[in-house]
Amino acid sequence: MTAVTQILFVQGAGPGTYDEWDSRMVDSLRRELGDSYDVRYPRLPDEGDPRYATWSAAVRREIAALGDGAVVIGHSVGGAILAHVLAERPPERELALIVLVAAPFVGAGGWPGDDFELPGDLGARLPRDVPVRVFHGLGDETVPPSHADCYARALPQALLYRLPGRDHQLDDDLGEVARVITRDVASAR
Repeated sequence: MTAVTQILFVQGAGPGTYDEWDSRMVDSLRRELGDSYDVRYPRLPDEGDPRYATWSAAVRREIAALGDGAVVIGHSVGGAILAHVLAERPPERELALIVLVAAPFVGAGGWPGDDFELPGDLGARLPRDVPVRVFHGLGDETVPPSHADCYARALPQALLYRLPGRDHQLDDDLGEVARVITRDVASAR
């Protein structure tokens, strides 16, 4: 019997994002991954006005509910908050993979942010020996693709996937993300 890998997908921010935007990305991910993966997609509080204190508490609760070997994915602002949460205090769970999709880099070189600026030593603060993958569409008009370069500098252990012609939602197609997850989870076993 094959074990089911848990995935936590942390949504982006903005009015209607959970139902109108990110749900299509999650549907794509579920289709691409199939039955060997349990994709969890919790609704975060006040999506139109995310605050680090409330979102970080919700994300920590969701991570605590996962078993060892789970994958965590953060899209857009959810990715920046996920990275900050993991850097601030490593989870009690052993993660298999950290994935950031079209995440704004909040800090030097990226967006200013007094609520959840990423630490300068982000790469050293993330859980040790957990692979990090950063995906960014080169046609993203919401978060400039240069933010992926900021993550590449802050996370020397990360692999960066620049996707030509893809928008902020990766055109609602997480096929590349699913292939990387499947490959990385299989190699970790």
